[in-house]
Amino acid sequence: MHFFDEKKIHINMENLMIISLIALAISIVFIAGLWKTFQKAGEPGWAAIVPIYNFIIILKMAGKPVWWLFAFIGIALASSLFPGNIAIALICNIVLLAFSAIIYHSISLKFGKGVGMTILLMLGIGWLILGFGDAQWQGDTADMNEPDILHS
Repeated sequence: MHFFDEKKIHINMENLMIISLIALAISIVFIAGLWKTFQKAGEPGWAAIVPIYNFIIILKMAGKPVWWLFAFIGIALASSLFPGNIAIALICNIVLLAFSAIIYHSISLKFGKGVGMTILLMLGIGWLILGFGDAQWQGDTADMNEPDILHS
């Protein structure tokens, strides 16, 4: 007596392999965009492939302190400590989204872009546009007239 059909499992494994290869290709493209964006900002491109370090570089580019990394980790952990409490999870995710928007908007401004690029950065596609497009890193001179929210 068989509980599963081996032929269906084989087809599903083929689909899984195809999906995995597509995901790998998309990941490589996004890493390349982040790599090029880092290089434009005068940071090492290889930092794009080092998980925690790449977020530290993003914070540095945004002009935000490194303690924000620990705030992100703390908020994410707080959300997971109360798995049954949807209100806490929702609040934590809203706070993380707000922090992300502030970081990405700062980077957007330092490339001479605006809110539209901030949204594209949050969606991921902005890294490709900044990295492979004609945007130039302007650094701290770009946002001198912008109020700095939650800088320190």
